[in-house]
Amino acid sequence: MYYKVLSNFKTRIMMNTTQRNLAIYGLPAMLLSLPLIAMQFTREVNWTFSDFVIGGVLLFGTAGVIDLVLRTVKTRRNRIILCVSVLVVLFLVWAELAVGVFGTPFAGS
Repeated sequence: MYYKVLSNFKTRIMMNTTQRNLAIYGLPAMLLSLPLIAMQFTREVNWTFSDFVIGGVLLFGTAGVIDLVLRTVKTRRNRIILCVSVLVVLFLVWAELAVGVFGTPFAGS
């Protein structure tokens, strides 16, 4: 009985490749649409075309790397470690470009 419940739970949360790709590549599209929508209602958000291009490259590049990790790495532990590492790098690069946390020449003002 216990095994049957666990196997049903496992099959319910599993995603096929199409669903996984939609989730991985749909999230960056949704995140990029937030500033676009906010710009229609307030002047506080002021993104230029280059901001959207850089954000798109960062977000979709990260999604591509995560997709590659999920397809190639076999063990769950290594997948989690690599995906978290990729997301930390994304966060640090985004923060550096936004406010210049580390003071590099390409930092934001």
